[in-house]
Amino acid sequence: MVAEAAGRTAERRAAWLLRLKGYHILAMRARGSAGEIDIVAKRGKTVAFVEVKRRPTIEQAAEAMSGHRLDRVVSAAHQLAPRFAPAGEDIRIDAILMAPGKWPRHLTNIWHG
Repeated sequence: MVAEAAGRTAERRAAWLLRLKGYHILAMRARGSAGEIDIVAKRGKTVAFVEVKRRPTIEQAAEAMSGHRLDRVVSAAHQLAPRFAPAGEDIRIDAILMAPGKWPRHLTNIWHG
């Protein structure tokens, strides 16, 4: 329960970070049968499907975004893309890494496929 509350707090903070960078938040915790995307955000003609990871260190948060976890995010983004990105808009996968006492790190376009 404590970990889930910390995760939700991290997601809200990540959404504010994106707003400060000029993004419009389209959805929080967007769900489909392939999985869940923490944040769907748009800036200009780009829709970003954003995974938020909070761990004790930024390095641990980055490690949590590899392999199976990234594959799940990509699958969910592909499934949800028609809902959030009409024809002609660019789609990308981003991550926001968070750790206590550290500035969040926004990684853009983390998947190339």
